[in-house]
Amino acid sequence: MPEIHGRRRDALRAHLREHDVDALLVVDLLNIRYLTGFTGSNAALLVHAEDERRTVFCTDGRYLTQSERQVPDLERLIERQSTIAVAALAGERGVARTGYESQHVTVEQLDELASAAGAKVELVRTPGRVERLRLIKDDTEVEALRMACAAADRALAGLIDHGGLAPGRTEREVARDLENRMLDHGAAGPSFESIVATGANSAVPHHRPTDAMLRPGDLVKLDFGALVDGYHSDMTRTVVLGEPAGWQRELYDLVAAAQAAGRAALRVGTATSEVDAAARKVIEDAGHGEHFLHGLGHGVGLEIHEAPSLAKTGQGRIAAGMAVTVEPGVYLSGKGGVRIEDTLVVRDDDPELLTLTTKQLIVV
Repeated sequence: MPEIHGRRRDALRAHLREHDVDALLVVDLLNIRYLTGFTGSNAALLVHAEDERRTVFCTDGRYLTQSERQVPDLERLIERQSTIAVAALAGERGVARTGYESQHVTVEQLDELASAAGAKVELVRTPGRVERLRLIKDDTEVEALRMACAAADRALAGLIDHGGLAPGRTEREVARDLENRMLDHGAAGPSFESIVATGANSAVPHHRPTDAMLRPGDLVKLDFGALVDGYHSDMTRTVVLGEPAGWQRELYDLVAAAQAAGRAALRVGTATSEVDAAARKVIEDAGHGEHFLHGLGHGVGLEIHEAPSLAKTGQGRIAAGMAVTVEPGVYLSGKGGVRIEDTLVVRDDDPELLTLTTKQLIVV
């Protein structure tokens, strides 16, 4: 998809001109993938602010054939020390003010870049330029997210339909089963280590699966996602094994109400902290504010956690095209917890819901 990556580089060039740099040295592999489509483990990219023909991609000999296929539209340089080679090229070609991704470059690496570039090149801190572009997903990215969410939805449906949440199974067994089912539905792998938490473990927000067995009467929290074309889905559902107790249904209904409030607040122009506040107020008004232990949500895309942050401390405002999670939770230590999470894409009107599994309490 060279034309898509070319449009992204065009957008980046406009940012660079605004910040008065002649080029940007891109070293983060996810940012390189976003701008070129390259998926290897070693690369650097010099994006020229004025002329696409002066943009240079560099990787090493292991990726000679792969880079020909994935990056057919850029000048290519084959060097093992890709970042150093591109910095040296900036010096050779007189790129006087070269920005670099200061959030990804160590002090040690900066000294090496400066030495390679030479005295005629001024290295300028230029943090977060590509990440700001990545905040707003294009149609290709949204389609990958849809496919990732669909793989997760189908995996959970299959797990439930085939008795995968039966008492006597362990958290680890359920997690492996769920991840294998995502592979069966087109995922390249899980987005992250799946969370399966039964009984009192469900009150631990980021519990890691153990040999704990599912038991009748347990709440079981499942937080998982699928990886498709490099893009991550993220979904949490909490089910109950057998007829729910009164406190379980009450807790579930509270979190469901908070999640609905958070989704309703997900509007263009709203401060990210206000989206968090809309859901948090529902839980606080019910007397459980201290049991909501994390932010409401986060961006998803090439990373499972990326900007924006929907939290008390979140900065910025919601914009159309952002892909985010909304995931309130209430956790009663030693007893059990509930989290409900969806992945959504912000639109000019209602957000588009990508995770379609029911949010009614599932009784297994």
